[in-house]
Amino acid sequence: MSSPAAARFDRGHTDDLMTFLAASPSQYHAVANAAERLEKAGFRQLAETDAWDASTGGKFVLRGGAIIAWYVPEGAAAHTPFRIIGAHTDSPNLRVKPLPDTGTQGWRQIAVEIYGGTLLNTWLDRDLGLAGRLTLLDGTERLVNIDRALMRVPQLAVHLDRSVNTDGLKLDKQRHMQPIWGLGDVHEGDLIAFLEDEEELERGSVAGWDLMVHSIEPPAYLGRDRELLAGPRMDNLLSVHAGVAALAAASTAGTLDHIPVLAAFDHEENGSQSDTGADGPLLGNVLERSVFSRGGSYEDRARAFAGAICLSSDTGHAVHPNYAERHDPSHHPRANGGPILKVNVNQRYATDGSGRAVFVNACERAGVPWQTFVSNNSMPCGTTIGPITAARHGIQTVDIGVAILSMHSARELCGADDPYLLANVMLAFLEN
Repeated sequence: MSSPAAARFDRGHTDDLMTFLAASPSQYHAVANAAERLEKAGFRQLAETDAWDASTGGKFVLRGGAIIAWYVPEGAAAHTPFRIIGAHTDSPNLRVKPLPDTGTQGWRQIAVEIYGGTLLNTWLDRDLGLAGRLTLLDGTERLVNIDRALMRVPQLAVHLDRSVNTDGLKLDKQRHMQPIWGLGDVHEGDLIAFLEDEEELERGSVAGWDLMVHSIEPPAYLGRDRELLAGPRMDNLLSVHAGVAALAAASTAGTLDHIPVLAAFDHEENGSQSDTGADGPLLGNVLERSVFSRGGSYEDRARAFAGAICLSSDTGHAVHPNYAERHDPSHHPRANGGPILKVNVNQRYATDGSGRAVFVNACERAGVPWQTFVSNNSMPCGTTIGPITAARHGIQTVDIGVAILSMHSARELCGADDPYLLANVMLAFLEN
């Protein structure tokens, strides 16, 4: 890597990613950790209910499991265009239901609902913790993280399902995925009372909750030469972490002729249609308010959006050695091969030829190799926040990411070099 941008991130970035993943068992923890890192880089939080001024510098807005952060350089005009890194904070998992206490046959269990397209079998026979957000009667919120072996989803023994290794494992989402967390009679309110005790809160003070299960196994380097990284929630905290690092670094770049932005949304895994999702108004509102706070008109807003570009970063599929036939025959992204450009002519990804040029330019400036991902024509293609961002805001968008295995598993796998290669490309994009 020859460029100044490329020198900014190295294998230490991957070490830091492991710390970020372990500290972010929910999207609420992820945005809190992102905000803390940005504050250390000189950014300050703005309240959506306050009036915003025309001051320069780094700023961010938090809403639930989403964060929008941006840096206004000195002398930025109202029509200054935006350069946006897009990502999402949520991951497929098991989420606690409104009436969580359940059980049968002398086992105490937790009632969970399946969030997103998770690989159900990857949650079996793992030691699981519990994390998320508690909302108190006075409206305040408290993050909670029980990062110890609290529960488990036990698989049926092979002796009671002799065909499991020949006919395949068949799981019913309702009957087979409820974790156990103890023995005895079921009492309504036990789980929340337990969390109140853990957080040293007054009994009965919790009025609402957004809780989810997580594997307590920490991220780890894998392989003879430690060239791989295994860990939870890489889809898509890997991109969030890289985006935070790139934005913080870009804020020190000196002269910028655009406004760098990080937009990390919630609810991508179930359609993005919420007040914190990419299909909601959050990003547009923040960008517009940034324009108007600097004295801009609707014309300035239109010019800023027309000149904007978004890199939508999400994980993609590395070629699987045991299922290579599931991939396009001529497009086989490999671990540690650099970021991938994601293409789908039916606009499941937003990349087009001009967007490809933007991505290639950033990779070349960063001195980073890159790859292309296209789905096998016989396989349905996934999607991202990219097409939503392009359609909702009229902003040119390019879909990129890091190639991984075991996507939507409780524990995913990528090349250990790819996270910092991605961060370097993001930085080159934001600094250009």
